[in-house]
Amino acid sequence: MKHMEETEQELQKMVGDLWRAGPYKIILSNAQKAAPGHAAPEQKYRRIVLNRLETCWQAEKYTEKQVFHENLPEDRVEAYLRAALSAGFRQCNAWDGEWEYIIRISKSKKVSGQRKRAAQAPKEKQAHNRKKHYILEEGTVIPPLQDMGIFTAEGKVVRSMYDKYRQINRFVELIDDEIGSLPKDRPIRVIDFGCGKSYLTFVLYYYLVKRKGLDVQITGLDLKADVIERCNRAAGKYGYEGLHFEPGDISGYDCPSPVDMVISLHACDTATDYALYNAVRWKAKLIFSVPCCQHELNRQMKHEELSILSRYGIVQERTAALMTDAVRGNLLTACGYRTQLLEFVDLSHTPKNILIRAVRTVIPKAVKEEARREVEELKQTFGFRPTLDELLFPDA
Repeated sequence: MKHMEETEQELQKMVGDLWRAGPYKIILSNAQKAAPGHAAPEQKYRRIVLNRLETCWQAEKYTEKQVFHENLPEDRVEAYLRAALSAGFRQCNAWDGEWEYIIRISKSKKVSGQRKRAAQAPKEKQAHNRKKHYILEEGTVIPPLQDMGIFTAEGKVVRSMYDKYRQINRFVELIDDEIGSLPKDRPIRVIDFGCGKSYLTFVLYYYLVKRKGLDVQITGLDLKADVIERCNRAAGKYGYEGLHFEPGDISGYDCPSPVDMVISLHACDTATDYALYNAVRWKAKLIFSVPCCQHELNRQMKHEELSILSRYGIVQERTAALMTDAVRGNLLTACGYRTQLLEFVDLSHTPKNILIRAVRTVIPKAVKEEARREVEELKQTFGFRPTLDELLFPDA
């Protein structure tokens, strides 16, 4: 029994090491034949080939005469490999473009691993034989992406960083869709609340200035002095003259010049509300916000007839978070913004987040009034008063 536990531990470690290497192709082979009636589900296949596609993995499962296909989410593949190797496949070969990784399991269940230079790596399979064209193209030298470890010195994507590469492109695409509405007769002013290490801020500046040729001034704000100092050094290193960072609190910050775009990524709880309030107060043309840690309504919400929503903590937490963002979207609409709540996966590989994208435009009076009415009904139903509502409509 101890031998089996040690073997399983060694197998888990090797599969984990393999997965961290960021492979793009994996082949499971040398399938052990099982006794009739005792075969695990995957043991009916003699070989399984897994290909990394743009949004998932595809498993090609071969019998003697047929091949079957199954799409697997990214977060299921590591467990899938462990299960397949535990169930009867004795060999796993994987490639990351530079190295080949090999896991072998002997007849006595002894596990061994090897890594060697890939003499002739297999070609990467593209979904539908089409390669996606990203807004930040591979092969371009982008200093922030190089320092983040996403690009090599030659501008090639590090294979283990493809997820982050896609996420950053998605963020820039969401902004690029709306930049046509920004002023063209003066510098564009952008405020990034709670910028942190500012990975996306640097990439956004590169895109807007170096790629689009816009005259942009970006100010990143954060409470941590060491973070601000480090970011200013990086901006100087890149030669990004229109990008600077300063210490500042979201709720107390004021800007002497017109603000065109406000960004707030992962401002905790009601800090997001103060960021949105400032954006509305300044009449910012564009707002991009990814809320985080939404506790306010979770503490306040109560309703006897809908007590099922508060019976289970995780259900109440998620319901409160979704209602928080729905209220924020409606309040921005009521203030004259065309507002969307979009799916956005952040850089920390957390579950799917919501990005609020709002564009200041002409909103019919009836639409604004309906948005306010819906918020009032929700407030009365659950007995809460959101911070953003108090800030924008203190007399309501």
